[in-house]
Amino acid sequence: MTRSSFPTTVKVVLGESAVASLAASGAVLLEWPVWAMFIGWISYFTRGVTARHGLVNLACVAGGMAVGVLAAVAMAELSPLLGTLTTGAVVFAVATVVLPMRHVPVFNNLLGFFLGLVGWFAAHQPPSMEAWLTLAGSAALGATAAWFASRLHHHIAATAPHRHGRAAA
Repeated sequence: MTRSSFPTTVKVVLGESAVASLAASGAVLLEWPVWAMFIGWISYFTRGVTARHGLVNLACVAGGMAVGVLAAVAMAELSPLLGTLTTGAVVFAVATVVLPMRHVPVFNNLLGFFLGLVGWFAAHQPPSMEAWLTLAGSAALGATAAWFASRLHHHIAATAPHRHGRAAA
């Protein structure tokens, strides 16, 4: 980093940090899990950094969470029948649903689907629409904040004074 880029870098870091802080505070105010908000933030950057890519990435996360809800229902139903074999059977079934998604046009972000699955199971919630909406809403907040942080970054970088030539050492 050159001396001339240091002030721009500081502005970007402070701006992005403020956006993250506001998003985390918003999640707390809504009584949504902050960690799930950051799943949305992470998902935004998994492919491309446009609003369109961000929406597709978020849809894949929400889809992964929905598959997680169904997997949790399957676990509860199959446990009395399969016992310790339940987890392996359900993971196999989930993988046969999620892995082919890589071939679906547009909504083919496997990392997004797996972030959603991990998010669902990390929440340790009984399967319900309310729990799914809470987690998906929190992820949407994070993806929106990441989009805003990305736009802010580009705005600061685009308006920074550019110096030509070599920076002083």
